[in-house]
Amino acid sequence: MTQIERIITGRIEENCYVVYQEGKALIVDPGDEFVAIKKVLDRLNVTPTAILLTHTHYDHIGALEEVRKTYTIPVYVSDLEQAWLGNAILNLSINSGHPFTAEPAEYEFELFKTYDIEGFQFKVVPTPGHSPGGVSFVFADFVVSGDALFKGSVGRTDLTGSDPAALLKGIKEQLFTLPDDMRVYPGHGDETTIGYEKRTNPFF
Repeated sequence: MTQIERIITGRIEENCYVVYQEGKALIVDPGDEFVAIKKVLDRLNVTPTAILLTHTHYDHIGALEEVRKTYTIPVYVSDLEQAWLGNAILNLSINSGHPFTAEPAEYEFELFKTYDIEGFQFKVVPTPGHSPGGVSFVFADFVVSGDALFKGSVGRTDLTGSDPAALLKGIKEQLFTLPDDMRVYPGHGDETTIGYEKRTNPFF
């Protein structure tokens, strides 16, 4: 059974997720605090097999290189934000007080493809608007939504490459079409469900 654990990282309290089963794990958005991420991996006794990025803003990639190099695992990202990894202006770290870049990702996502990475099966769907290459990962009974859909809110659209109309469209078409009981794990804040957001989210 695929399970998920949240690790809150950094000053902006970004949610990094460890998706795990049978001794293996996927790391989603290693935002900061590598030591905290490693501590959870050790406690769960799991070995990471890949890093998945919902998007490439600095608060979601701060520990990327440490995780990648420590475990020698590949990174997956949208082709629209591949270049952002190596650009401190585009990944917004230029504004954080600690500008940084990361090496290119080994793989670029194919949208709407169902991936099978070491037994982890998930579909990649486009949820742009917060950033141009924003994606969400749909597993069997939960979705990791990055900074698209939050509990009671949606992602910011006042940043470089943001598009408020695209954000709402992507959420409606790719997330709100999922089952109401599907759990949602966002890039910040607490988990929610698709049904709860359809009923109560003030943006819809």
